[in-house]
Amino acid sequence: MPSLVQVLLPLADNGGRRISHAAYTQVRNELAQRYGGVTAYTQSPAEGQWIARGKKIHDDIIVVEVMVKRVERAWWARYRKTLEARFRQRSIVVRAHQIELL
Repeated sequence: MPSLVQVLLPLADNGGRRISHAAYTQVRNELAQRYGGVTAYTQSPAEGQWIARGKKIHDDIIVVEVMVKRVERAWWARYRKTLEARFRQRSIVVRAHQIELL
């Protein structure tokens, strides 16, 4: 069954510095080349919020997604580590959802 893989990318690094537009372009190009297409929701950032160590954390993000026939878990784990370094993050969420094409 096909899956939708979503990557949640922050607009700023852990220190609050804005991420360059080129970093997002690179992600889109890499995923489009590997999977034949990509969708990036960039017009209005999504707002993330969570509690860590008793402190409220806020993050503006964009979502980049690809449809895949099979989730290559090892490749995605390596790519997530690459993105964490590139976007200067302790952790980046990469998630997969099984989908049914209609």
